[in-house]
Amino acid sequence: MFLSQKTPFYYIACLFVFFFGGLFQPGDWYEGLTRAPWNPPNIVFPIAWTALYTLIAIAGHQAAKSRDVRLISIWWAQLLVNASWSWVFFHQHWVLVGLIILITLLFLIGWFIVRSYKLSLTLPALLMTPYLFWVCLACSLNLYIYLYN
Repeated sequence: MFLSQKTPFYYIACLFVFFFGGLFQPGDWYEGLTRAPWNPPNIVFPIAWTALYTLIAIAGHQAAKSRDVRLISIWWAQLLVNASWSWVFFHQHWVLVGLIILITLLFLIGWFIVRSYKLSLTLPALLMTPYLFWVCLACSLNLYIYLYN
């Protein structure tokens, strides 16, 4: 299954992470925090993540078609790291650990993009680019919360 080239497998994995993250909602704790002035309205997050997980799933399928074990491993690593953030941040309220997770995620996404380009796989690299930018935004929001709360 690790090297599965079946497209639904990557969508199912992303759906699982999407719904797992959805179990841990911001709630009163988050509402009471001082947040960055550039923090988007809460409604933006599920819309953005729906689009991003679709792109991530397609990128995962493209990575699997390459049969490059390192690229596929990076894809799975970023998905697992991504899955941990909501639980750490919203459920445990571990803001610094959440920031470390996001920095790790940035590294993994960047590595995936670079590795894709090195393998002449432009599509998965391009598909992961909006995700990279979104996680940069998330990192800035998490850092702001860490510094001002």
